[in-house]
Amino acid sequence: METRKEPIRIAQIIGKWVGGGVESVVMNYYQHIDRNKIQFDFICDSDSIKIPYQEIEALGGKVILIPPYQKIVQYHKELKKILKQGNYKIVHSHINTLSVLSLFTAKCARVPVRIAHSHSTTNPKEKKKNLIKQGLRPFSKVFATHYMCCSEFAGRWLFGDKEYNKGNVYLINNAIDINRFKFNEAIRKEVRKELNLKEDTMAVGHIGRFGEQKNHNFLIDIFKELQKQKENSILLLVGQGKKEREIQEKVKELKLENKVIFLGQRKEVNKFYQAFDAFVFPSLYEGLGMCLIEAQCSNLYCLASDEVPKIAKINENVEFLGLSEPAKEWANRILENSNKLPREPFNDKIKEIGYDITKEEKRLAQKYLEIYRRIEENKSEKNN
Repeated sequence: METRKEPIRIAQIIGKWVGGGVESVVMNYYQHIDRNKIQFDFICDSDSIKIPYQEIEALGGKVILIPPYQKIVQYHKELKKILKQGNYKIVHSHINTLSVLSLFTAKCARVPVRIAHSHSTTNPKEKKKNLIKQGLRPFSKVFATHYMCCSEFAGRWLFGDKEYNKGNVYLINNAIDINRFKFNEAIRKEVRKELNLKEDTMAVGHIGRFGEQKNHNFLIDIFKELQKQKENSILLLVGQGKKEREIQEKVKELKLENKVIFLGQRKEVNKFYQAFDAFVFPSLYEGLGMCLIEAQCSNLYCLASDEVPKIAKINENVEFLGLSEPAKEWANRILENSNKLPREPFNDKIKEIGYDITKEEKRLAQKYLEIYRRIEENKSEKNN
């Protein structure tokens, strides 16, 4: 087998790029992976927002837009054409249960390696979405040749205990650049100054897309209770999404306009963790909860719902609480625990557990190269 001069180009199926956690994970790996060996092309729905075109192109990748999956015929036709023209040998699909659609098309385009990646789970409260997920879940393995996941919980949920126990699901940690997220007093002061926060103002933070999953409605209820006990507090919300306007209306109804700051989509979210005094994460479900990992790297007190996988807890600053507990109890926990531990850099444990991108990108690159070698070996055997 001859040595490749060009990098292996992998088609990353993103779906709708809306600046969420999955996109952040994939970009994290792309920024750090050896691009002389591996290159990514990002295939996104045409109604995506916030795609970092310039950064991707500067790193040697491509952004290719296709019709959204709701236009199923056009979606299939255009994706098949792109995969054939690009002569892709590996397709890596990040759209959870919807990967059945992209990987069926990839099979039709004769792509030999078709990776299904589980980034999430489900929750009965999202009734319509849950029905779709549960309906498609049995087909998650039909057109995939390889399985990946962000956590054991997410892997078992999509691919089943049997496949996971057999070692057929490859776990790729949602790794981060830990040096960007470690606590920095100078950055904290800088960001709080920009936001006009006084030194004694308690800043409660949340980072996440405005969708049902992130449970912003309950988060506002929690902050309302917190305000009753600590008037000198503020809620900082980083992110965008379909439910943003609805949450803004609720904030107005509760007369919290001067206490809740909508910061929109931000590129350098790492800086905002420094400015927070507590991180609240009341998600209805998570495959892992990348923001929780980032917040712990900044050594923040974190209060998360018990729907978040417990494996996301990597230091003693994290507490889990049931969503059935009243908002007042959540507020009490924040007030009781947010200032207990000093804000010190927290890096070594994150490295040990496997969330250091400088180590994890090598694992992913090695996996891609290993898969590609098998393709070439199989091709060589057939030719002989």
